[in-house]
Amino acid sequence: MINVTLKDGSSKQYPEGITVKEVAESISAGLARVALAAEIDGEVKDLSTALEKDCTLNLLTFDSEGGKHAFRHTASHILAQAVKRLFPGAKLAIGPAIENGFYYDFDVDTPFTREDLDKIEKEMENIVKEDLQLERFTLPREEAIRFMEEKNEPYKVELIRDLPEDAVISFYKQGDFVDLCAGPHIPSTGRIKAFKLTHVAGAYWRGDEKNKMLQRIYGTAFPKKSELDEYLAAMEEARKRDHNKLGRELGYFTTVDYIGQGLPILMPKGAKVIQILQRFVEDEEERRGYMLTKTPFMAKRELYKISGHWDHYRDGMFILGDPAKFEDPNEEIFALRPMTCPFQFQVYLSRLRSYRDLPLRYNETSTLFRNEASGEMHGLIRVRQFTISEGHIACLPEQLEEEFAGCLDLALFMLRTVGLESDVSYRFSKWDPNNKEKYIGTEEQWEEVQGRMRQILDDLKLDYTEAEGEAAFYGPKLDIQIRNVFGKEDTLITIQIDFQLAEKFGMVYIDRDGQKKYPYVIHRTSIGCYERTLALLIEKYAGALPTWLAPVQVKVLPIVDKHHDYAQQVARKLQDAGIRVEVDCRNEKIGYKIREAQMEKVPYMLVLGDKEAENSQVAVRSRKEGDLGPMLLDDFITKITEEVRTKAK
Repeated sequence: MINVTLKDGSSKQYPEGITVKEVAESISAGLARVALAAEIDGEVKDLSTALEKDCTLNLLTFDSEGGKHAFRHTASHILAQAVKRLFPGAKLAIGPAIENGFYYDFDVDTPFTREDLDKIEKEMENIVKEDLQLERFTLPREEAIRFMEEKNEPYKVELIRDLPEDAVISFYKQGDFVDLCAGPHIPSTGRIKAFKLTHVAGAYWRGDEKNKMLQRIYGTAFPKKSELDEYLAAMEEARKRDHNKLGRELGYFTTVDYIGQGLPILMPKGAKVIQILQRFVEDEEERRGYMLTKTPFMAKRELYKISGHWDHYRDGMFILGDPAKFEDPNEEIFALRPMTCPFQFQVYLSRLRSYRDLPLRYNETSTLFRNEASGEMHGLIRVRQFTISEGHIACLPEQLEEEFAGCLDLALFMLRTVGLESDVSYRFSKWDPNNKEKYIGTEEQWEEVQGRMRQILDDLKLDYTEAEGEAAFYGPKLDIQIRNVFGKEDTLITIQIDFQLAEKFGMVYIDRDGQKKYPYVIHRTSIGCYERTLALLIEKYAGALPTWLAPVQVKVLPIVDKHHDYAQQVARKLQDAGIRVEVDCRNEKIGYKIREAQMEKVPYMLVLGDKEAENSQVAVRSRKEGDLGPMLLDDFITKITEEVRTKAK
């Protein structure tokens, strides 16, 4: 007999070799019906897994992440089986479960159309009705290679060849379909009651632009149709808020194919919002003791060699010149900067520092360049050239916690002000001790600094998760994460503790004992990437930005031509008060002008007719409060300037 400890802490004895499914049935028939997979000693496995020794067991339903993953992973296999039935020449690549759904990559001669997806969905329905059992089996590496070669699946063969020589390879079979897969999966195809193929996109094999472009079919799946319908309705609403659509419609930005992917053009409205944010951030940073720098956009290879970016980040950089000469010591090789830190360090190095000088806080509105993969780019959220509120603090060891707390306080102040504070989460990003070549420094140094950072986060009572392998190559960091309208998570703000680059650059200070020592360096952003922040604000407010951020705060709408002179007078007075205003003097009906201003998400419209011109009034229509009626112009200016001053949302 073996002891099985369940999630509630209770322990039960079962015969050795009992399956997880049989354990679930012994607890309750209802649990067995909804169980999809199981966590055995912390590892997610199929329900068909036999228990051979004492273990902890947590049965997973669709309410758990592990259950969702197994459910949608099986949906991806159903998709692959349907494609192979309808398009026998299609070659299979990979098909994982992802957050909110799944995808599968195929190599096909002709791109899939929406009509193809509809046919594939019909065939998937047939496979679900067949209620095929999923059966796991394994093969030795060489036998697995021959098996996939016989099936003419070159991508699977390549994946197997990348595995160790002594690896035992697992496969899953459902009916006549077999796929290379580590699992886990749910017991049968009949459990996938509701699914939808959402769209198709191009994707390079293994994310490498040098490889072939494959066809990636995306989908999602739920146990109930009502849950699927709710999700699809939410996605439809998200599409209406998608900055990549709405931002273009409202005239914030555009893109041009012959300029390049990931290189957006900020139009006057978008540029104005970013200018407002930049001025606000720089003024607040100055108030908090930061000193502004302005550094070059590029540097010689030698700078990046000192910092470590040349060895650890070169693939993400734009390097100028002939790639064949990048390592030629006789060639002068330049690269666009992917970050500002090694440049700002030169300000610190411009003279010898004393412990009395520290902390030193430098800030810069930095334009950076990163060679993002084409498949990763999206609107303004992920681009190849962007502007960031970057800063670096050199401090004494005993100042580290206070300075880190100050960076977090600044970030939270920014998030509160723009209205994003409730939308973020916090991630403690650590190194991966199993992939040490990604990083600089010793294991002892990493563990010591990570321990100190964890203590700082705990002292600040921050609710955070931990993520291995997400640290910068020179130190751990706190990432402030946020999701776009489609649920995809990105980093908005980061605060990093660097215990290495000061030594690499020879950044020393004379301590109280007269000895030269290296400071800690904190790398931080206060509002992150301005382009990404703009995208998130457009989505958060569905384009209706708060008045203080709106690129046009007031539209003046004269009813007929004879009111144009008064309209210009009103506009000048508003401009003198610092209000961003436009006058619509087109020969259009006032109703049309009002509707158009509403579509442009302008906070206030001032309608001007005979009565308003005679009495120095304006008829005020608010985007938020509706028709406010006639108001003295001076009273309206008082109202809107107070709204802007307080940065009301």
